[in-house]
Amino acid sequence: MKRASRSTPTVPTVPARLPWLRTQFGWVDWVVAAAVLVLFYLVFRIAQGTTVSFTPEHLAIDTDPARLPYYAGRSLLRMFVALGVSIAFTLAYAYAAARSRRLEKILIPALDILQSVPVLAFLTVAIGAFIALFPHSFIGLELASIFAIFTSQAWNMTFSFYHSLITLPRELDELSRSLRLTRWMRFWKIAVPSGAIGLVWNGMMSFGGGWFFLVASEAVTVANAEYTLPGVGAYAGAAIVQGDLRKVFLAIAAMTIMVIGVNFFFWRPMTAWTEKFKQEQSEATEVQRSVVLNFLRRSHWPHLLVPARRRLAGWLARAGRVFGTDDRPLHVSDTRRRAGDVTFAAVTLALIGWGLYSLLRYLHHTAGLGVFAEPLLLGVLTFARVVVLVIVATLVWVPIGVRIGSSPRLARIAQPIVQVLASFPANFLFPLATWLFVRTGLSIDVGGILLMGLGAQWYILFNTIAGATAIPTDLREAMDNLGVHGWQRWRRLIIPAIFPYYVTGGITASGGAWNASIVAEVVGFGGTTLTAHGLGAYIAGATEAGHYPQLIAGIAVMSLYVVGLNRLFWRRLYRLAEARYALA
Repeated sequence: MKRASRSTPTVPTVPARLPWLRTQFGWVDWVVAAAVLVLFYLVFRIAQGTTVSFTPEHLAIDTDPARLPYYAGRSLLRMFVALGVSIAFTLAYAYAAARSRRLEKILIPALDILQSVPVLAFLTVAIGAFIALFPHSFIGLELASIFAIFTSQAWNMTFSFYHSLITLPRELDELSRSLRLTRWMRFWKIAVPSGAIGLVWNGMMSFGGGWFFLVASEAVTVANAEYTLPGVGAYAGAAIVQGDLRKVFLAIAAMTIMVIGVNFFFWRPMTAWTEKFKQEQSEATEVQRSVVLNFLRRSHWPHLLVPARRRLAGWLARAGRVFGTDDRPLHVSDTRRRAGDVTFAAVTLALIGWGLYSLLRYLHHTAGLGVFAEPLLLGVLTFARVVVLVIVATLVWVPIGVRIGSSPRLARIAQPIVQVLASFPANFLFPLATWLFVRTGLSIDVGGILLMGLGAQWYILFNTIAGATAIPTDLREAMDNLGVHGWQRWRRLIIPAIFPYYVTGGITASGGAWNASIVAEVVGFGGTTLTAHGLGAYIAGATEAGHYPQLIAGIAVMSLYVVGLNRLFWRRLYRLAEARYALA
């Protein structure tokens, strides 16, 4: 009788396409999955209210505190949608300006003008356009509000990414050419990682800028017609009109909770994640950390998505071949360059001349060219406030920003604080400022500098922190080993390292101050309204009254001041940073 052989039971194999069947899921994975599902559910429920039709009753803001959580969700959704649009705009616009010498001569001055145009001016155009596209639907008002928030977020991110592209280390540029990378691969493998730190910190600042103009974007009066959207900004605006300080403080509390939550769950993980993009040969002993990022790294979900990510990256790489390889010659013959420049300049000047002629003709037939006289004189007063603000903010925040950016331990403590301060809508405090100015007798012409600074000074602080954070650890250790401290350390390491970032912060702080003047030169609470002498108050008054010739003249004059300041001062600092302080 033959003995039966003992065989090992057959174990069914797991197909390679289903790696999740081989994964031992733990409680971390289930928490992450539940959090994602809850997030999608909340977004879906909140977004349902953005497509309904509106009537005058729907536009009324209910100041019942029980409505605050829903209003907070609507505001937060607008902010993140606007942030996504801003990032897409930043990547495309800055890359086009940095890679084309001729486009740069149009796109960068245009960026100067766009950042100087007040949010209220964008709203004036956007509300009419989007309401015409979506009549009697909240989606039109939502898109107009998102567009307004986008206009307060995009510019400093674009300036930051553009500057990181034009100061890209030459070794990385030569490496991309020697490896014959496609332009698509160069963009995502070299350009974006090189500017990631500055982009994240400026994105954080842009988010704060969006909060600052939340009231203006959710409750606006154009040509005597009032439009309001459900949101914390509109809630605060309604409470301010009612003169109810208790409800104003409730809006402030809701805003503070949102800012801290966004910082903890979103910006803190992002700043910790960008540590890997620092250009250094040795890793620091202390790096920025995030509880949320560490929690996500413990989950198996990112590993399960690796095959899909690789497959998607392969598809995108093959699709990116249509852009060609990055083999453009470093030098072009002077003859070809001169002929192309002449043609490009002729076409550009013709278009600009036609636009100016049309504008002046319209103003001449409606209000006369003398309409420019008053805004030109008022612009001098606002210009003086902007100069004082930038000087004071530089002296105060540059040392503080260097200290925070140089110490990961201090950054963990200070980042939530500065994020709350920067993201907090300063115009929520304007009722208290109005009360304080009335009680103390302080003129709004002087106090307006403080109110403008509440929204604009943070650009300098955040860019300084980003510059100090990006200093390679090996350079810091070399300075420590050589015993270089005090002023010598500032002169030889800190100032050269943060200077390009400071220029970005300075130019956006300047533009932000001009924009903030719209809401800072006219403040009120209850029945008391204080109005400063300045261009911002002039534009705010023209917007509310619907006087379009005066509004156009005011915007044109503000653009003239901003572009002139940027061309004569900030642009020269940009060229200095590119020539002397780029990593070579």
